[in-house]
Amino acid sequence: MRTHPSARAVGTSPPPGEAAGPGDLGRRVAAARRRLGLSREETAARAGMVPAYLAYLEEQSASPAPETVSRLADALGIGVDALYGGGFGIPPGSGHTQRRPRLLGLGPEECRTLLSTHGVGRVTLSTPDGRPAVVPVNYDVVDGAIVFRTAPDSVTALTVDEEVAFEVDHVDEALGEGWSVLAVGHANVVTGPDAVRGLVERAHTTPWAGDDRAMWVSMRPRSLTGRRITAVDRKPPG
Repeated sequence: MRTHPSARAVGTSPPPGEAAGPGDLGRRVAAARRRLGLSREETAARAGMVPAYLAYLEEQSASPAPETVSRLADALGIGVDALYGGGFGIPPGSGHTQRRPRLLGLGPEECRTLLSTHGVGRVTLSTPDGRPAVVPVNYDVVDGAIVFRTAPDSVTALTVDEEVAFEVDHVDEALGEGWSVLAVGHANVVTGPDAVRGLVERAHTTPWAGDDRAMWVSMRPRSLTGRRITAVDRKPPG
């Protein structure tokens, strides 16, 4: 059995300067082997490393060498990108499900926190012909309000003076986990010079669509709901 050089550093504490607690890569490794019904010992043997080092990778926020990640991916029968969390070009939701998934409702405070971590969301609206539409926008959260820039003649400008829904989500294909947050509220155009100036200074989002999108739309949620899918044996964040 080969022993990876990093195994010499295995202990009860991470190396100096490295934060304690499982990192995403370690969680993905653990989730993948559990889906296969493999123990740490079996997985370590397949990857040519000592079980203690595998335990360290799963339980601490580690940054193993690319060679180590490659060996683990081979041992688990998945791609390296999956362990790193990459899923570009893969249809969302096509990954593995958890062996024992659970669906949790999210409280308003956690929904607000999750909203503030992302920069792209989807706003719903009705087009002039009465058809529903869902449009992705670059957004920010300022003083509790969801704000985004658009052009007066764009389809997203139709949200002004309307009750709208705004959704943001995150999916980890490798872990089979994810969450979604839905905000509902009245959308308004921001017209006051001081208010617009404040948004320009405080909001750090730039529309990927480009062009002159100087019209600010603000929506203060009157309702915030969310859901999270995780494993039964995984402790919820917070």
